[in-house]
Amino acid sequence: MAEKSAGTVAEIFAAFLKLGLTSFGGPIAHLGYFRTEFVERRKWLSESSYADIVALCQFLPGPNIVNFSIIYGTRLYGFWGAAFALFGLLAPPVALMIVAGMAYSAYGQFPLFRDGLTGLAAAAAGLLVYTAVQMVEPLVRKERALQFLVALATFGSVGVMQWSMLWTLLVMAPISIGLAWRRRA
Repeated sequence: MAEKSAGTVAEIFAAFLKLGLTSFGGPIAHLGYFRTEFVERRKWLSESSYADIVALCQFLPGPNIVNFSIIYGTRLYGFWGAAFALFGLLAPPVALMIVAGMAYSAYGQFPLFRDGLTGLAAAAAGLLVYTAVQMVEPLVRKERALQFLVALATFGSVGVMQWSMLWTLLVMAPISIGLAWRRRA
């Protein structure tokens, strides 16, 4: 899928504002929303470019969604692109969390309120599973079989075997980078 022009700083701000207002469910779910918005709907990124940015975001310290907004905004418009993308992304949830914190402080002792939060947690877990499946699907294709095996080995090392994330990354990152270079050569 070819990339098209990403538009103005105002359009990027509006896209991240929309994501800040409508996406929920944690970091993986956010990246799924980003993929839908930037790759499928707006076609501002190809599947490959999106995967490259997400890989960098996951390697860097900090929240992936924040890293994504900064990298994407900087890539297009430098400092101001990053600032507008980041503000668009973070302003709605920050305001919502302030209001939610005040509501929890006032009504958190009521069982109906706590049960509502439990229901929201179940919905977020479902979104997480759906997004993970969406992100793995492109790796299963024949030309990306080795990358899928690296992802599976990383999950097995950290998620199943409970090995150190640091040591797993020190082994898997060079392998993954080598496979990416080999694929582009």
